[in-house]
This record gives sequence, structure tokens and C-alpha cells, in this order.
Amino acid sequence: MSDKPHDKTRVELHADVEAARVQLAATLDAIEDRLNVPKRVKRATRQTTENIRTITRENPLVLVGIAVGAAAVVGGAVWAIVAAVMKD
Repeated sequence: MSDKPHDKTRVELHADVEAARVQLAATLDAIEDRLNVPKRVKRATRQTTENIRTITRENPLVLVGIAVGAAAVVGGAVWAIVAAVMKD
């Protein structure tokens, strides 16, 4: 058969239309996914939570190290702020 539209049967045209609808729906879903920031944040939060649970199960010392490092950074920042305020 030729690719000319008038040479296609009704069934072939219907199949082409259905394929175009499926492709359009997939494209619109992809666009929505990229533009839906709350959905992306929720997915990223869920993924981070799963990663932390995996790390905790597999190697809890890594999580302890991260917590100690975070505490050191916060403590250093508080110390720097208090030192700056006391200096004035």
C-alpha cells in the first residue's frame, strides 16, 4: 500500500488516529510531570527518605557520621554568631 491518505483503509486510519492519541497522551503526561513542581518535590522527598532508610539498614555508621557532621556545622555556625555578637 502507498502512504497516501486516500489509499488507507478505514481500519488503518483508525489505527493511525489511535496511535496518535496514545502518543499525544504520553507527551502531555510528560509535560505535566515536568511542570508539576509539588509532585516533583514529593517524589524527590520520597526518594530521599527511601535512600536514608536503605543507608540506615545497610550501614548505620554512615548515618551517624552524617549526623555528627551536621551537628558540627550547626555548632560552628552558632559559635561564630555568638562570637561576632560578643565582639561588638
